[in-house]
Amino acid sequence: MPVRTTQIAESADGAGGGAAARAARVGRALGGLGASCHPLPAAAVTLFTAVLAVAAGHGPPGVVLLAGAVAAGQLSVGWCNDRADLGRDVATGRRDKPLVAGTVSAAAVARAAGAALLLCVPLSLAAGPLAGAAHLAGVAAAWGYNLRLKGTVLSWAPYALAFGLLPAVVTLGLPGAPWPPPWLTAAAALLGAGAHFANVLPDIDGDLATGVVGLPQRLGARRSAVLAGLLVLGSTAALVAGPPGPVTGYGGALLGATAAALLLASRRPAGRLPFRTVMAVAGADVILLVAELRP
Repeated sequence: MPVRTTQIAESADGAGGGAAARAARVGRALGGLGASCHPLPAAAVTLFTAVLAVAAGHGPPGVVLLAGAVAAGQLSVGWCNDRADLGRDVATGRRDKPLVAGTVSAAAVARAAGAALLLCVPLSLAAGPLAGAAHLAGVAAAWGYNLRLKGTVLSWAPYALAFGLLPAVVTLGLPGAPWPPPWLTAAAALLGAGAHFANVLPDIDGDLATGVVGLPQRLGARRSAVLAGLLVLGSTAALVAGPPGPVTGYGGALLGATAAALLLASRRPAGRLPFRTVMAVAGADVILLVAELRP
């Protein structure tokens, strides 16, 4: 029986429409995966590591390897966080989260987290056994926060540990595997703890409603905002006063500007301003750090 031209055209349109629909679904899923990995913090930590590696004296291959290891670790932590928080995000109506909005499935996010973690292990160890062990310890701390410690009085500890180990990840991969100076480790740990308190501020009410009672939730928004400011100010002070030699003009100005910015941010603890201020301070700190560590 001859096939009519219109039937052929309709069949082609149906096939094309099905392919377009599938492509749209895949695009939405990939976009959801990208959004659920916490891309801005992941990119910021990866960029900080790359800049620190350059300043410490790593060549291009070492910089790329460290950045890749840290990026894989950050992706795994971000996806793990969104998957672990799914029930609480649904309960609090977080439609801004891809998993709650349905743009990506929970199974896909879990698989992505596992794949990124598996990739992180060989990349980290390729940077050197001590550097790799330090990085994997930091990643393990972050996963521990997501899966257990977020709702305890020790919620700040994984942030302090993971950030505090980051300079060691960079320096232990250098010839001779030197440890970073104590002031740099302290500055990174204080910045990490301060970022934790600042990041939690907008979500405190929702966290308490769903049973998350980490240290910031126990202290409340006002006191947590003040503590975040003090921790970040302490981090900047360690960077300014820690290295040998006189304090530079940039360092002194940065310390004063940090104090003023954090004081203003602490007056609005319920919004995202404190966390954005912490990120701005961290960026300014990186400039100071590069100048101090340049070989």
